[in-house]
Amino acid sequence: MEKLQATLMKFLMPIANKLEQQKHIQAIKDGIVASVPVIIVGSFCTIFLGINNLIGSGPIYDFLSANMGILTYASAFTTDMLAVYATYFIAKSLSEKYDIAGSQPAVTALIVFFIVSSVIQDGQLSTAYLGSTGLFPGIIIALVTVEIYHLCYAKQLYIKMPESVPPMVKDSFAALVPLVINTILAVAVANISTALAGVPFPQVLMNILAPAISSMDSLPALLIVIFLTQILWFFGLHGPSITSAVWASFAIAYGAENIAAYTAGQPVTHIFTFGMYYAILQVTGSGLTLGLNLLMIKSKAKSLSSVGKVAVVPGIFGINEPLIFGTPMIMNPFMFIPFVFGPLICTVIAYFSMTLGIVGKPIANPPGFLPPGVGAFLMTLDWKSVVLVFLLLALMTLIYYPFFKMMEKEELEKEKLLEN
Repeated sequence: MEKLQATLMKFLMPIANKLEQQKHIQAIKDGIVASVPVIIVGSFCTIFLGINNLIGSGPIYDFLSANMGILTYASAFTTDMLAVYATYFIAKSLSEKYDIAGSQPAVTALIVFFIVSSVIQDGQLSTAYLGSTGLFPGIIIALVTVEIYHLCYAKQLYIKMPESVPPMVKDSFAALVPLVINTILAVAVANISTALAGVPFPQVLMNILAPAISSMDSLPALLIVIFLTQILWFFGLHGPSITSAVWASFAIAYGAENIAAYTAGQPVTHIFTFGMYYAILQVTGSGLTLGLNLLMIKSKAKSLSSVGKVAVVPGIFGINEPLIFGTPMIMNPFMFIPFVFGPLICTVIAYFSMTLGIVGKPIANPPGFLPPGVGAFLMTLDWKSVVLVFLLLALMTLIYYPFFKMMEKEELEKEKLLEN
């Protein structure tokens, strides 16, 4: 076991450290996470559609049907424009990492995004690429735009104003040169893409990324994400914080597509969404630790019981850091197998439950930090998802139990020695 731990540590630590320090990856993660509240607000609109589909008829159904345009109105300006907000937040995050003051780089990224992604048809602006389909182009645009700002400032290619000029005015004039460069490049990209490929740049990029995008919504991809999350936690690194830099943009795009499809009355196809990750695959925290938490509360070992009592309330709401660091789960040989490999079993069960139609697929992104089952129901509007959550928690309790008993035995022996 110790040899395996040392090998994994040697392999994973450099990768994890680079991900934590890489500005662009962290900017993407920060920007995507900052967009989550927008998606949650838009998701609430689909709840009314779900209620209508559940009840089928009656006065409530008639009322909702008559007012559905009003009830779902906000979705057109939230989830349907997700790429706009993500582009801004990513550019803002990266510019702050480069210590570029003000919001000019983020606003410039929006200008570039609209030039490259917006299509004018019959004198009207098409919003086809402002939602989830424009998310990946938005990421690239945000990064490139800020890099041009960074290069201009590093090479002092900007208009310098006297020291007596107010800072806001200085920043505005300093942003003029990189803004002009970004705008010229955006116009060039937009026209070259249309002339050569016959489609807007976002569609060109989506065609290139299609294989990678589709492969992320698969069981192997989910298993890799969960495994890396758990193994990083085991070595003391915040698993979701590191891995989400890679998968969050895919998961959020899938969720937005599901919401749009459900709202339009079309089949929902994706499984790997932001809500799915936190409401089912990591419910009550990484490792689905609520059952272990309850075992610890009843433990005869005072140390485990104390940690269990402190950690149970946060754990119910998906915050299990007190348990992870208090037990500790980190570098704990007793917990390695259940904590790292138990969630993989749950992932397989959850995946096939949805692909086989036993449990409904995600049609909304619920808020985080909800008790077990609540987030799953809001995400799917399917009561069977609640059953699935508690079945997974029960299964994880059974997986943890024998390893917990071994850990408890050792703790009791330690406490006995201390008492003597």
